[in-house]
Parts: sequence; C-alpha cells; structure tokens
Amino acid sequence: MSNQRGFTLVEVILALTILLVVMMMLARTTGQTVHTAATSANQQAAIELAMDRVEQVRADPNYDGLESAYAKSETGFPTLPGFSRVTAIVRTGGTGQPNDYKKVTVTVSGPGVLPVITRTVTVAAP
Repeated sequence: MSNQRGFTLVEVILALTILLVVMMMLARTTGQTVHTAATSANQQAAIELAMDRVEQVRADPNYDGLESAYAKSETGFPTLPGFSRVTAIVRTGGTGQPNDYKKVTVTVSGPGVLPVITRTVTVAAP
C-alpha cells in the first residue's frame, strides 16, 4: 500500500455521478415550478375574465337588453393574448309568465387554461 493521499478515480466518478443526479432533479423541479406558476397565473386571469362578465351582467338593470349587450364571443384582450370569452344567455319563460329568468353562462379559454373556465348565473326579471 502506498502512503499517498487523495481520491481514486472510482471515487471521483461516483461523486460526479451523484452530483449529476442531484442537479438533474433540481433542474426538473425548477422547471415544474415555473410551469405551475405560469399556468396558475393564466387560470387566475381566466377566472377574473369570467367573473368580471358575470358581475357586469348582474349589475345591468336592463333585463330585456342583456342578450344584445352581452351575448357574444370576444377575443383580443390586450394583456391576455390568445384568450377568448363566450357569453351565452338562455331565457326561460317570457314576459308576464311566472318563471321568467335568464341563465347566463360565461366560458373563458386560453393558453394554459385546462379545463376551460365556466361561470353561470341566473338573473330574474325585475
């Protein structure tokens, strides 16, 4: 046996292999965290778009004009490229009938938003 101090080639290769595995796991975890953060931001933006439309419809006093004002498909949001919002309004009953109400469904889709966001509210005649 020699009295030389230091590491053998096998020890160095083993240490580098362990270090490589740890670095790969760290890189993967970081990538997943960044993806989750971006997806969460898109999900939150979609929820805000849907809730904004629902609140607009609920605050509008013109019950008879809801369809003409809100029932449409929208794209081209300046800060949210690729997002679309579809508002559908279905009336049940009619003027003078006991069950006169409108079911408003807002659906928002966009990049990173899976599944699509849907919010529904029922608005009754005044």
